[in-house]
Amino acid sequence: MKWLWRFAFLVTLISTFSYLDTIKDRWYVFDPESLHELAQAAVNTHGNDTRAMVSFIVSNLTATYPQDASAGKVVSLNPRQDEWVFNNAGGAMGAMYIIHASITEYLIIFGTPLGTEGHTGLHTADDYFNILTGEQWAFSAGALEMEVYKPGSVHHLPRGNAKQYKMHKGCFALEYARGWIPPMMPFGLADVLSSTLDFPTFYHTARITAREMFKNLLIGKI
Repeated sequence: MKWLWRFAFLVTLISTFSYLDTIKDRWYVFDPESLHELAQAAVNTHGNDTRAMVSFIVSNLTATYPQDASAGKVVSLNPRQDEWVFNNAGGAMGAMYIIHASITEYLIIFGTPLGTEGHTGLHTADDYFNILTGEQWAFSAGALEMEVYKPGSVHHLPRGNAKQYKMHKGCFALEYARGWIPPMMPFGLADVLSSTLDFPTFYHTARITAREMFKNLLIGKI
């Protein structure tokens, strides 16, 4: 009898997540096309000035997605542009500034002035990597040729896919993920626990992410 209850629970769980997967787009606030246009505008306006591009992007997002519920599009954004943390994932290392985090979306600035290389990870969300400065190379197993992404271009990694990637010196990007974000977190934090043992970074990354997700949950943004 016990196995029957376990089977029923498993079926219910799978059915629930399958249903939620069909309606998750109801909670999306951003869209890849608009963010790509914003990234291109930042590149065209500020050239290689990464700090100015970050300010340009945050200012435009704040103006487009106000915090007042009566204004329509409601989303909580993190205005603390000095709140950068290291990120080690898939063998690559860089720093990120979390602009937005929810259960179904995240928006960050990620990059490094030194360059890095690693595995993209295999994720439950589509990832859109909008290059602001520098250059990114990517490679799919069996392709035998690399993909090249320069400022103003976007590298789309569909969910369930993985690549090797390399960011050259001075490469920074506006990264947008849409889908189920919590299952991505172990990949983003695993290197801290298994390799770097940089627990202050682990703490601050978890703190900022949890804070931003909670702020969005409070206003009904899942």
